[in-house]
Amino acid sequence: MRTRLPAAVVLLAAAVPVSAADLDAPPIRYATAEADNAVTRLQAELKAKTTALQPDGEFGYLKAVLKAFAVPESSQVLVFSKTSLQRSRIGPKTPRAIYFCDDLTVGYCRGGDVIEVTAADPNLGTVFYTLEQDPAEPLRFARQTESCLICHGSSRNQGFPGHLVRSVAADRRGELVLSRGSKSVDHSTPFEDRWGGWYVTGTSGKQTHQGNQIVGGWSWADADNQPPGENVTDLKPYFTTANYPTPHSDLVALMVLEHQGEAQNRLTRANFLTGQALHEQAELNKAFGDPPGTRGETTTKRIQWACEPVVQYLLFCDEVKLTEPVAGTSTFAQEFAARGPFDFRNRSLREFDLKTRMFRYPLSYLIYSRQFDGLPPEAKERIYLRLWEVLTSKDRSKEFEQLSADDRWAVREILRQTKPGLPAYWN
Repeated sequence: MRTRLPAAVVLLAAAVPVSAADLDAPPIRYATAEADNAVTRLQAELKAKTTALQPDGEFGYLKAVLKAFAVPESSQVLVFSKTSLQRSRIGPKTPRAIYFCDDLTVGYCRGGDVIEVTAADPNLGTVFYTLEQDPAEPLRFARQTESCLICHGSSRNQGFPGHLVRSVAADRRGELVLSRGSKSVDHSTPFEDRWGGWYVTGTSGKQTHQGNQIVGGWSWADADNQPPGENVTDLKPYFTTANYPTPHSDLVALMVLEHQGEAQNRLTRANFLTGQALHEQAELNKAFGDPPGTRGETTTKRIQWACEPVVQYLLFCDEVKLTEPVAGTSTFAQEFAARGPFDFRNRSLREFDLKTRMFRYPLSYLIYSRQFDGLPPEAKERIYLRLWEVLTSKDRSKEFEQLSADDRWAVREILRQTKPGLPAYWN
C-alpha cells in the first residue's frame, strides 16, 4: 500500500505561488534557459551578417534598432522621472523615450550608454537586454537578469519578471517625491491617477491626469500661472523636442503601453504557475508510481487559478470608463489600428473607440501574440474554454457584466475568423 502525503499538506503546497526565489529552479530556469524572442532572432541575423545595424551621429543605434524590430517611432512616449537604469541621464529637460510594438519595448536616453530592450518571450516572459551605444564596442544585445529583476522582478510584479508602468510625483530634477507615493498603472487605473512623471500629448477634455506636472511647478512659468497638465499638444515649452525622433508623447500610445504591460505580466504568471503546477504533479506521479499525465484535482485548480486573471484582463473586466473622448497627437492610433488582422466585416481587435473605452471590441489584441501562443497547452485550453463560456453568455457572472450581448457576439465572431488554432468547439 502506497504512503500518500496528507491531503492538507498537498493543498497547502499547491496554494503557494511561485516566487522570485523559484525563478532559477526547474521548470522555469529563468537565468539559464535559452531565450526565443525577437532579440534572439535579430542577434542570430547579426551574427550571420544577414542584417546590419548602422549608428548615426544623432541617436546612435536607436533608429536602426527601431527599424530592425519594426517598432514605430509614433509609439514614442516620454518619462522624466528617474525610474530606470540610466537615472542620471533622466530629468524634465532630458526625458527617457520608450518605443514599443506587441512584443518589444525599447528605451532610449539622450547621451545614454546603452539602449534598453525588453522582449516578450513565449517561455520566459519578459527578458531584458542592453545594447552598447559605443560603436567601438561589439554589436551585441547583452541579456540582463539580476540587475533588472531588482525592480522588474520585485513584489510590485509578485516576484515575476515583468513590466512596471508607474505614476509618480517628480520634482524639477526628476527625483521622486516619495512622500506623495506612486501607483502601478494599467487600464484599470483611474484616469486622474495616471502619468505622474510622464509627458503627455493629447486631449482628454475635462478628464484630469498627472502628466506634464512637477512638484513645485515649472521654473519658466509664473508661480500663479502654472500650465495645466491636460490637453497639452506641444511639448516645446518643456524641453528641446528636436533632441528626439518625434515631438510627441502620445496619450493613446501611453494607454496601449499600460494595457500591454500588465497583459504580458499576467501571461507570464500564468505560464510560470501552470508550468510549476505540472512539474510538481509529474514529480508526485513519479514518487507514487502513477502513470505519466495523471493530474490531481489540486493541480487542475492551480491551473484554473493561474489563468482566470488572464481571462478577466484580456476581456477588460476592470477597465476604467472614459467620461469624454480622448485623442493623441501622433499617427500612432492610425498605424496601430491598420495592422489588423481583420474579419470579413473589416472588424479588428485593434480598432479604437476612445470615447467611452480604449478599444471598440473588448478583447485584447495580445491574444494573437507569440507569448499567448507559447503558453502551456493546459493553460491555453483553460483560457479558451473560459473565453467561450463568457462570450457565449454561458457565464454571466458579475466580473463580466460590462460585456454587452453585442460585445460578446462581435468578439466571438472576430476571433473565429482571425485566430488560428481555436478549439473545435468554437466552430
